[in-house]
Amino acid sequence: MSSNDTLDNKCPSCGANVKFNPKSQRWDCEYCGSSFDVSAFKNEENECIEHWEQYTCKNCGAIVICDINTTATECVYCGNTTIIKDRLQGEFKPDKIIPFKTVKEDAIESFKNLVKKKFFAPKTFSNKDNIEKITGIYIPFWLFDGNVFAEFNIDGKKTHSWRSGDYIYTETETYDVVRSGEEIFIDVPVDGSTKFNDIIMDSIEPYEYGDFKEFNKSYLAGFLAERYDQKSDDVYSRAKERIENTISEEIMKTVTGYSSISVKNSKINIAKGRPEYALLPVWMLNVKYNEEYYTFAMNGQTGKCVGNIPIDVDQVIKKSTIFFAICEVLTFIFCYVLGGAL
Repeated sequence: MSSNDTLDNKCPSCGANVKFNPKSQRWDCEYCGSSFDVSAFKNEENECIEHWEQYTCKNCGAIVICDINTTATECVYCGNTTIIKDRLQGEFKPDKIIPFKTVKEDAIESFKNLVKKKFFAPKTFSNKDNIEKITGIYIPFWLFDGNVFAEFNIDGKKTHSWRSGDYIYTETETYDVVRSGEEIFIDVPVDGSTKFNDIIMDSIEPYEYGDFKEFNKSYLAGFLAERYDQKSDDVYSRAKERIENTISEEIMKTVTGYSSISVKNSKINIAKGRPEYALLPVWMLNVKYNEEYYTFAMNGQTGKCVGNIPIDVDQVIKKSTIFFAICEVLTFIFCYVLGGAL
């Protein structure tokens, strides 16, 4: 099979790979939860068709097939991790990496605890089959530096009220407030893959940058890894927005002592440094429930986790019924005891 053979399609909604579901006869996306029939995909000239390539597992000789953005994959026959060297060369070679500090058992425990906190979660949501799908993945991130200068012109108002006889008087003083400041931002992270939800990736931050290591492919052994499919220029707007919001919040914290404040105008200049390309560790799980996908993600370094857990309507009805039944019994006992005492 040549590297030009087409084996799968991209999700028309998010661009991730979609798999054919024999039972539903549809193509399901594990990342955004969309589902499509064959009409969503055109012939092989369609730009949505994904190119796959094959590699030979050095451990058992099996053929390992993966898409063009996978840099480390697992052999389905022997479990050996295959590092695809040519995916990590040139512009795709990461500058640095934060190795995993947590293991799969940590991710499993966090997932179970998260589900336990959801009183009406489906009983089957954290079953063994779902738990075994938790996977350690190195996610591609762009890290941006910037020297920032900001200047704000603000209206500050001080209001004072007092009563004299039957009248209430209000005096308002308006001040022109000027604030300016400089700040250096280092390694502001933005994920560089369209496969992963930006909000989820932001939610499991921060990473502890003291653990950064110079990239070595040996760190990928035992884990999956992706390479970026969005260049630094494609995602810089997200980093810029984060920088601007942060310095704005810091400057506004210095404006105190006023009844109200409003920004008249502001100017933020960012001198951008050279972005770096890094791989950051994440434990991921996508669980399908009632035709929708729910994502669990855990920071592979710090253990911080997020996840959306569905509500089982049957559990709501069952547990609500039991709760009200217990309340009725307790009320009856209370009234009986109180009546006897009287």
